[in-house]
Amino acid sequence: MNPPEINTSVFNRLRFVLVETSRAGNIGAVARAIKTMGFGELVLVRPRFADALQDPEAIAFASGAQDVLAGARIVDDIGAALAGCNFAAAVSARLREFSPPVWTPRQFAGHLAGDAGLTAALIFGNERFGLPNQIVEQCNVLINIPANPAYSSLNLAQAAQVLAYECRVGAAPDAAAAPPSAIGFHGEAANRAQVEGMYDHLEQALVAIDFLDADNPKKLMPRLKRLFARTQLETEEVNILRGIASHILKLAKR
Repeated sequence: MNPPEINTSVFNRLRFVLVETSRAGNIGAVARAIKTMGFGELVLVRPRFADALQDPEAIAFASGAQDVLAGARIVDDIGAALAGCNFAAAVSARLREFSPPVWTPRQFAGHLAGDAGLTAALIFGNERFGLPNQIVEQCNVLINIPANPAYSSLNLAQAAQVLAYECRVGAAPDAAAAPPSAIGFHGEAANRAQVEGMYDHLEQALVAIDFLDADNPKKLMPRLKRLFARTQLETEEVNILRGIASHILKLAKR
């Protein structure tokens, strides 16, 4: 009996991003983990050692997934890693005060499978320090893997394997996972560059009308980012918000 047909478009719309990874072996192990589930796009942000893709330990731990390792890209910052994506998910065991909405891996998998317009990235932090708050705040959601509360530590490749597995299962036609919410009309999802540009524009407008003190901003912008992360902004919505910001700046100059 043949296995059920899988929606292969999901496998072309998900990127795995590793930020400042410390061990070469972990990069190879992640390459192996995602290949076993049918994924292949791997991006490294400032790995903490030279020749990350040619390191003997990375090659050894890839164990049959050397093609994924060889095809990985190394970039200087998270912006470059997320170029072309319109949905970003931070993976972390640590919850944050100003994090975006917290999802399970299954919720993320259902959302990805249910919206063919999404080009998504899963972002994993450094083995010791995890992800910085600045990156988490840029993401649409924070993914927390349910685990033993007395010992919830997964290594990098284990976490990547869990997410890759859930996304593979979520891609099956009979997947039980469903998007967390649904509305009647879906526009084109805004990409991360568009959303970050909107945040910058909005911040300028709030400063111009003295609602935000640039020298003492406190937590206003992180709170606004968390608010908008819950809305899953579309391109047209971002354009509306930028239009409002432009009008505020125009009036403030009079």
